[in-house]
Amino acid sequence: MAAILEVSGISASYGSIQALENVSFEVNEGEIVSIVGSNGAGKSTLLSCISGVMPYSGSITYMGEEISKLGTDKIVQKGIVQIPEGRLIFPELSVVENLKMGAYSRKRNDSIQPELDEAFELFPRLRERMNQKGGSLSGGEQQMLAVGRALMAKPKLLLMDEPSLGLAPIIVADIFKTILRLHEGGITIVLVEQNARLALKYADRAYVLETGEIMLSGTGAELAEDDRVKALYLGG
Repeated sequence: MAAILEVSGISASYGSIQALENVSFEVNEGEIVSIVGSNGAGKSTLLSCISGVMPYSGSITYMGEEISKLGTDKIVQKGIVQIPEGRLIFPELSVVENLKMGAYSRKRNDSIQPELDEAFELFPRLRERMNQKGGSLSGGEQQMLAVGRALMAKPKLLLMDEPSLGLAPIIVADIFKTILRLHEGGITIVLVEQNARLALKYADRAYVLETGEIMLSGTGAELAEDDRVKALYLGG
């Protein structure tokens, strides 16, 4: 498989605090790649660098093109879309207005109706609540809205930051079913997830990030059986 994303020697800091140190990894087209690590390991910072939100040194190549100098809007237009930790929907906008915001980077004459229909097909509950304010939705519904909003940008590479955070187990199961459905639909996914067991279960490959550095890598199945990973992240 060809690499759709290559991250090479990325370092980033918040003032004097080093968040990432010489991080390198790659994502092949059609994969689910999970980034596993404890709180503060630098997982969200890594996604922010890829999205162009966080300044960094090093190189990021997407579909053979260096994107390190591009702004976030240009990165989104090329097909890299991030679903942020905490969802960050617009609470005062309606569900349908939130969804339309996901298409802000698309051309004016580009019809967004097919993606709206896709979001409502994927999440029928959003159709039922399409005129409600985003802030009135439950946590699980807001996560559905965040995923739907990202789909409006027609992503080729989806960056998902802690999609299960704060959600009940039954909702988490639904979210991961959705992740699989998106993957089966041809979207490549980078998944940062606090639930290491689920993250490794669904990953083609995975990386363990500790204090800003990649410490382990392998298939999801391999890392799930690694004694160190078991001890640190899987409760065994």
